[in-house]
Amino acid sequence: MEEHIYSELQVGESAYFEKTITETDVYMYAGITGDLNWLHVNKVRAENSRFKQRIAHGMLLIGLVSNVIGNQLPGSGTVYVEQNMKFVRPCYINDTVKAYVEVLEILPKGRVKLATRCYNQNDEILIDGEAIVMPPRERAN
Repeated sequence: MEEHIYSELQVGESAYFEKTITETDVYMYAGITGDLNWLHVNKVRAENSRFKQRIAHGMLLIGLVSNVIGNQLPGSGTVYVEQNMKFVRPCYINDTVKAYVEVLEILPKGRVKLATRCYNQNDEILIDGEAIVMPPRERAN
């Protein structure tokens, strides 16, 4: 786990995490959250949808972004303040997702604006967003 304090961050820094979204991931997320929307968990019904197959929960992908923010950039000790996002394309089961975070702006009062995006294995954007976070101001002992 990395830890970057507020004063160390620079515009343009970036980090990412990649994961293949499995059927198990989708079912576990559905069980944890209670989001049992048939688009995610009913193969037969989803085959008749506009997507022609099941799709992963969009918020599952945002969890991958949270992983990058909390473990890499800014890293451990960072607190989410705000997240805006646009769901551009669906994520299908067995897609490999790259959750990407980039420092866009160092804000006053210890806050940082980040680009938060998810891409699939074809480098197509799935989610486009921005976050405001508060990284630690000093290292914890």
